[in-house]
Parts: sequence; C-alpha cells; structure tokens
Amino acid sequence: MDFAVSPPDYLPAVPPTIEPTRVDPRLLEILVCPLTRATLSYDAERQELISRAAKLAYPIRDGIPIMLPEEARRLED
Repeated sequence: MDFAVSPPDYLPAVPPTIEPTRVDPRLLEILVCPLTRATLSYDAERQELISRAAKLAYPIRDGIPIMLPEEARRLED
C-alpha cells in the first residue's frame, strides 16, 4: 500500500511570500543586554536587537532572539 500524500490539485504550486519575522513586542519589553543589562532597540530590517551600551547587535533567527555575545555582531562607532 502506498500512503504518500500529495497536495490537492486546487492548491497553488507557488510558495507563499516570506515576510520578515516579527518579534512579540512584549518580549522586547523584558529582554535586556546580557552583558550590560541595558535596554535593547529592535532593528526590524536587519532582524537584530541592538545594545548601544555594549555596542553589539544580537541576531534574531526564525523569530528567536539569540542573546549570546559570541553570536552578536559588533557595532561600528
């Protein structure tokens, strides 16, 4: 028996448009820089949380902030 499931004919073959992942505003209110405990600003275009105090930009991957200093991008002065 073959139990493979194929999509129905009425579904479009074109993949949906992927838009940038949004971060829950409540999460942004409680997150702070792990090094300085300073507040963070959200850069939606780059999908990063910015710590001006530490001069680091923490990446957001698949909607999940990666709050590890070794994963952060250093900011230019």
